[in-house]
Amino acid sequence: MNFFRVIDVTELLAPAGNWDCARAAVAAGADAIYFGMPRFNARMRADNFTEEDLPELMDFLHRHGVKGFVAFNTLIFPGELEGAVEQIETLARAGVDAVIVQDLGVAKLVQEIAPEMELHASTQMTITSPEGLAFVDGFLDLDRAVLAREMSVEDISRVQKEGEVPLEVFVHGALCVAYSGQCLTSESLGQRSANRGECAQACRMPYELVVDGEDREMGEVRYLLSPQDLAAVDLIPDLVRAGVVSYKIEGRLKSPEYVAAVTRVYRKALDEVEVTKEDWYALEMMFSRGLSRGWLEGTNHPKLTHGKWGKKRGAKAGVVVAKGEGWVDVGG
Repeated sequence: MNFFRVIDVTELLAPAGNWDCARAAVAAGADAIYFGMPRFNARMRADNFTEEDLPELMDFLHRHGVKGFVAFNTLIFPGELEGAVEQIETLARAGVDAVIVQDLGVAKLVQEIAPEMELHASTQMTITSPEGLAFVDGFLDLDRAVLAREMSVEDISRVQKEGEVPLEVFVHGALCVAYSGQCLTSESLGQRSANRGECAQACRMPYELVVDGEDREMGEVRYLLSPQDLAAVDLIPDLVRAGVVSYKIEGRLKSPEYVAAVTRVYRKALDEVEVTKEDWYALEMMFSRGLSRGWLEGTNHPKLTHGKWGKKRGAKAGVVVAKGEGWVDVGG
């Protein structure tokens, strides 16, 4: 028999790119996980789960009181509709609890084919206001909306107060330079569409700044499009007061160690247990391009995108005091 952990107010939603990540999320205290299938998900480079995996995965989750959501969050071409229908039917047979959808046509298909599954509006629907949520909910009758990541706590609170749809918000992980993850740069530069799950992370590359045809000297600032990662663990009380129901961790391409460590820290925060300096250190060491509050405190692009690096940071070993060919002298 299936059973679920009783959640009065909040749900902690962890990413799972493979079996090891799913087990790590459950062990660390996630209330639900989200994952993708080989088609129609925005993280095609993740291991993802197959049709054969689904029954065992959902049985494992439900036996531990955890829900399973499928990211069905790419736009669908007309020639793919038959495959989309088949996948929806497969998810329903396996007992998937919800699907996270960007494409409005797919959302209608889910409601017609598998009304027992919850329908969650993906962050890629770019819902940023009460009016936007009301518009989408008016013809989809959503079970949940994953709000755009470019919103402040104040914005989120306003959406919650003026609507009835439960809200989900990203609280940790990578941020996209494009609005709601709808980047066209990857496809333009490398013929890999981010909106089809093939993002080449063009925002993490170094760039030059050209102003009126002349190169602008930027010094150490080279990664002009790379935001720092989001870490909103100290804003959890504010988000709870704002009425957020589900707290989502980004990272379907991350390791099981990352999933376990980050889920464990946010579990403490949601359970009103003190988050220590050691917990913050764990967040930084698992994966970090620098931790920030993203847009949750408002818009401050120079702070969020400082441009000094575009890849994850490791432990601080010291300060480079001298260097030469084949050697570096590091001081404390």
